[in-house]
Amino acid sequence: MKDKIRLSLLCLALIATILLVGLNITTVRVTGNHMYTAEQLEEIIFPDHFSRNSTVCALRELMGKKKSIPFVQDYKLAFTGPTSVELIVYEKSIVGYVSYMSSKMYFDKDGIIVESSGRRLDGIPEITGLHFGQIVLYQKLPVENDRIFSMILNLTQALSSYGIAADVIRYDSSLNASMTAGDVTILLGSDSEMNGKLSELSNILPEIRDLSGTLDLSDFDPTVTNRMYSFKKR
Repeated sequence: MKDKIRLSLLCLALIATILLVGLNITTVRVTGNHMYTAEQLEEIIFPDHFSRNSTVCALRELMGKKKSIPFVQDYKLAFTGPTSVELIVYEKSIVGYVSYMSSKMYFDKDGIIVESSGRRLDGIPEITGLHFGQIVLYQKLPVENDRIFSMILNLTQALSSYGIAADVIRYDSSLNASMTAGDVTILLGSDSEMNGKLSELSNILPEIRDLSGTLDLSDFDPTVTNRMYSFKKR
């Protein structure tokens, strides 16, 4: 009797092992991704048949074995079924980049260099006009005035809220800002009344987007209505 029970348990364990080893992830839902497509991330996390094994994935997640992915702070695999997972991606917070020694050095809102890459990310502007010394990954960009980081953050957030994409944002020695969008250069001046300047820009830019020239919004005055602004064609 005991032998029959032992044999039954052994058979059940064998069946369970076969099922576990034989189960492979077939469905992947990706969330939280902006810098990569879902297909790109799925290929990175599951590059081969072995990596799709449900048991292997569960053990790797349990042991915290993660792949290093540029621009990704962390990710989690949440099983939604025996052969399906949700890949939850936590991307690094990036506000801009500076060019340094043939690389693009991406930094966050505090000026910390979070990534070095030859790749240019869509929607992330190049920041020029800053003076800095040697750049070290995961350390703060060594600029002359740390106030510049809050100015960059405020400007990029405001641009995002108005749906305006800047290719390059430049600051002069007095911290006056200008930006380029396509072949249009926009003079923004100081950070005073920046929200109002960008509100005006959001109305004007669709009319001049296909032109080449310079739009001057630096002397924006919220008390003046129906204001005309200078646009010099190149």
